[in-house]
Amino acid sequence: MTGWLRGVGVGPGDPELVTVKAARLIGEADVVAFHSGPRGDSIARRIAESYFRASVVEELLVYPVTTGATDHPLGYHGLMADFYDDSADRIAAHLDSGRNVVVLAEGDPLFYGTYMYLHDRLAARYDTAVVPGVTSVSGSAAAVATGLCRHEDVLTILPGTLAVPELARRLADTEAAIVMKLGRTFENVREALRQAGRLDEARYVERASSAAERVLPVADVDASTVPYMSMVVVPGKDLRADAAGRARPSTPAEPSVAPRDPSHMTSGEVVVIGLGPGPDRWLTPEATAALAEVSHVVGYAPYVNRVPQREGLTRHASGNTVEVDRARDALELARKGERVAVVSGGDAGVFGMASAVFEAADTHGYADVPIRVLPGITAAQAVAARAGAPLGGDFAVMSLSDRLKPWAVIEKRLRAAAAADLVVALYNPASRSRTEPIARARKVFLEDRDAATIVVVGRDVGRAEESLTVTTLADLDPATIDMKCLVMVCASGTRLTDSGLVWTPRFVP
Repeated sequence: MTGWLRGVGVGPGDPELVTVKAARLIGEADVVAFHSGPRGDSIARRIAESYFRASVVEELLVYPVTTGATDHPLGYHGLMADFYDDSADRIAAHLDSGRNVVVLAEGDPLFYGTYMYLHDRLAARYDTAVVPGVTSVSGSAAAVATGLCRHEDVLTILPGTLAVPELARRLADTEAAIVMKLGRTFENVREALRQAGRLDEARYVERASSAAERVLPVADVDASTVPYMSMVVVPGKDLRADAAGRARPSTPAEPSVAPRDPSHMTSGEVVVIGLGPGPDRWLTPEATAALAEVSHVVGYAPYVNRVPQREGLTRHASGNTVEVDRARDALELARKGERVAVVSGGDAGVFGMASAVFEAADTHGYADVPIRVLPGITAAQAVAARAGAPLGGDFAVMSLSDRLKPWAVIEKRLRAAAAADLVVALYNPASRSRTEPIARARKVFLEDRDAATIVVVGRDVGRAEESLTVTTLADLDPATIDMKCLVMVCASGTRLTDSGLVWTPRFVP
């Protein structure tokens, strides 16, 4: 008869924070296994050793590396996979011999815990259960003794190993945050906090709940003394106030700016910026310069996320389909003297935010707010460049989304473009809730165009997952088209080179 396996959380450091259930199982186990660094010193063992029974068999699982440096042919992750396989085999040998095994985990076994890799390998074969533990997050929040999250605050838990720009962006976009995995990453984490404007409120906690616990402002910490078993705590918005005593803005619907004396009101501005289809190299120098000068960035969350976080920048990310609302928020900020960027993918003036900003200004009384629009590379240009030169002659650009106009209008325009023999770039050809527009558009074109008409489909052009397909109207499969695609239906004169490039002559016979 095989033994049972239990993954047991022993908390962040204080042996008195080991749960009653965890203590009982540790005392009942025939084997207690625990991990350590190459020196063999296990923090989990130190926490739990008072609960060991005298006859227990101890199984030490020593990590082969802790820094990620290895000559393993598959790199660090390959080396660690081998280590977990070997560790699972050692645990399985005890279980097959009928011994009951507890694997200790600092904090909680399934919260950044090594135990989970053994669980993945053994749970299907043995009687296995997990006993939760007090996490290091809870221990650190208690050490700071400050409310971490209140009301609708979002708590984000981040690894300090993220690149500084990404870490800064995420810190700026959340109300409360915990940053783990410090040690050698600490200086980068501190710089990300500075760029996100969160440094003053951040607290450093070392070895939470243990006798060696330390709590300091992050700004005061000597980076050379920071161990891996430490973290940064950034409390939520109710306790985040700047020098003017105001809370940081939390939602795009409620932009918050410092109260201003009307006699000293400065002139704000809204700059509407096209970020291009994706890669940074397609962002124009003019747009880069403008983004470096504004104090606020407003937009659909995936586009706001593309703007690097920096000190003094407040981000206002929102969901899709609320274009006029976010435009109005930006205009309100600008009216109060703030310099605001409203961002769009591609070109902001091509099915982007520029029109929404002018609409909000016109219908909500912001005619006095200066608006400036900066161009960007739009998807049609990017796909055309990848394909060759399909837009070398006359062309039309259309959106197949019927969210803001009825399908009857779309179909009328499709028929006109088809009859005029224009190359037509089709934006928004399909989505999860709209799967039929591209099929209906293909049917309309086939009524006027030859079935052999060239069609170009670009997906995620400019990104790592980019693909380009050259097909025909007859062979175009609507089921393969989604919101990441731009579909280009070419003209009768469009040609294909021997190497597969597409081009449309400038002349018409």
